[in-house]
Amino acid sequence: MPPSAPAGSSTPSGPRHRLRAWLLEGLTDMAKRHPGPHAGPQSAHQGQRWWRVMCLTGVDYFSTLGYQPGIAALAAGLLSPVATLVLVLVTLAGALPVYRRVAKESPHGQGSIAMLERLLSFWKGKLFVLALLGFAATDFLITITLSAADAATHLVENPHLTSALHGQQMLITLILVALLGAVFLKGFLEAIGVAVVLVGIYLGLNAVVVVVGLGHVLTAPHVVTDWTQALTTEHGNGLAMVGVALLVFPKLALGLSGFETGVAVMPHIEGDAGDTEERPTGRIRGARKLLTTAAVIMSVFLIITSFVTTLLIPESAFKPGGSANGRALAYLAHEYLGSAFGSVYDISTIAILWFAGASALAGLLNLMPQYLPRYGMAPHWARAVRPMVLVFIAVAFLVTWIFDANVDAQGGAYATGVLVLISSAAIAVTIAARRSGERGWTIGFAVIAAVFLYTTVANVIERPDGVKIGACFIAGIILLSLLSRLARAFELRVTSVALDDMSERFIRDVAHREIRFIANEPDQRDLAEYRDKLQQIRTDNDLPADDDFIFVEVTVLDPSEFESELRVHGEVLHNRYRVLVLESSTISNALAALLLHVRDETGKRPHIYFEWTEGNPFAQFLRFFLFGQGEVAPVTREVLREAEPDRSHRPRVHVG
Repeated sequence: MPPSAPAGSSTPSGPRHRLRAWLLEGLTDMAKRHPGPHAGPQSAHQGQRWWRVMCLTGVDYFSTLGYQPGIAALAAGLLSPVATLVLVLVTLAGALPVYRRVAKESPHGQGSIAMLERLLSFWKGKLFVLALLGFAATDFLITITLSAADAATHLVENPHLTSALHGQQMLITLILVALLGAVFLKGFLEAIGVAVVLVGIYLGLNAVVVVVGLGHVLTAPHVVTDWTQALTTEHGNGLAMVGVALLVFPKLALGLSGFETGVAVMPHIEGDAGDTEERPTGRIRGARKLLTTAAVIMSVFLIITSFVTTLLIPESAFKPGGSANGRALAYLAHEYLGSAFGSVYDISTIAILWFAGASALAGLLNLMPQYLPRYGMAPHWARAVRPMVLVFIAVAFLVTWIFDANVDAQGGAYATGVLVLISSAAIAVTIAARRSGERGWTIGFAVIAAVFLYTTVANVIERPDGVKIGACFIAGIILLSLLSRLARAFELRVTSVALDDMSERFIRDVAHREIRFIANEPDQRDLAEYRDKLQQIRTDNDLPADDDFIFVEVTVLDPSEFESELRVHGEVLHNRYRVLVLESSTISNALAALLLHVRDETGKRPHIYFEWTEGNPFAQFLRFFLFGQGEVAPVTREVLREAEPDRSHRPRVHVG
């Protein structure tokens, strides 16, 4: 009977072990899986009908009706309907065509970030993607905190609860964010079914409020007359109104949210029976229907709600602390349909806003694992859902505290994240159209990109909080990513080893004796180079003349990639020297992976021979870290040591 463990210690079956196992449950390389914490692997034609998936992105997109009319009224005042009309035109003529093209170019849910990643190589591409991920994190995290804050506003401002919950906005927001995290820690299943119900009820209730509001406008024609007179008095002629609307339009950019989410949920869309992952034609067609339908529905609601709320709600009620601030349509629901209907509307709004946070968190869990693990810029535990949920919820708590759970204060940061992503998408499709030789689309997309770039810059100048938050996320992601990559520098990061027929023949030829490799940095690749190298290795290591050797040469493809497949090609040069040509992201990892593969295939410990590299050790390490080269011999030995702790089974490294 084994001795009992000391009190307070953690045995393999103890609480600490169980907690770790629970947190890391399902730990896999998420970058290689189908995106989504609630979507397992499936073929390209499986999934849900496009309109059902539209509701999943709709909880983010449509839920902005909860606060968009109020934000538009604050930004544009009486001009809110005209400014909203500009927003709708930009949506239908700008964002929608851009993302319909993104759906075609990136049908696996990676969105415009993946398109731009393909355009840039090496470290500049990685750093650019990390910057975009920072703004994506801003977009999704502010969606979580802003939606929770607005849900708390609807709860606090409900006439039945105002006295009991007054001053508890921060606490309620934090509770909603915590509940969101708890749901994901438990397991987020049947998200699409829940989204369909929430979106259906929410849009139905909004339609009732809109129809009743229009009825009151039509039965009181003086309301329209008073508005137009006040508008003319304040802004003059129609041309001046349009000019002012264009200037305030960037403040309304929250109404453009949802397009990036719409592309992110593409893998859930049912495709045609003949679809493959390489050519998911049906999925692309469904995604385009999703994007178009969602944009049209939202555009209709935005125009009507901005018109109705501007005409029927006193301007003072939109101010911070006012009864319509952050809840303009809820104000109308209580005012014209009674307290009971208004409370039902509040409950529906709270539910869809909370679920919008769930959609955003799912987007984060989809997006980050597609890039950071592949770049080696995330620790192993970042491949599991639950630890990442805890990290994101902790950041959401911090953001909520910084902005004091205020909806208006978070609008700038949210709009910045949305606009940067849309601008990057517009630039990506412009480049894609140009490369395809589509002159007309290239010009059109370039104009759209210019509009969104102007909007982004104007929003940043007007409300710099967004870019500050985005910069903090970018700095944090880059710093943590580089530290993670530095800590994992000596991991064996070759995902697989593929030898061609000639390479396998070389290994078989020497498997009956000592297997000896010579690491060679190719120069001229002439006869003298191999002859002199072989003679030097034999002399430096006192090896007999009849020993058999195989030269190994590594070609570094993209040193910024962390994980890669190792492809091995065999050649016979000058009719006498056998050479294995390897392609990988780093020389040392490629050599270590080859040695371990040969050991496992032959059951013998191979030897590899190096020459010392001249130069400063620190400079050589930086060359290895950034360019995959540097001092190869000691790094190869270190990679082997980490991959194979048992010295008696470790391939042997010789340096002369």
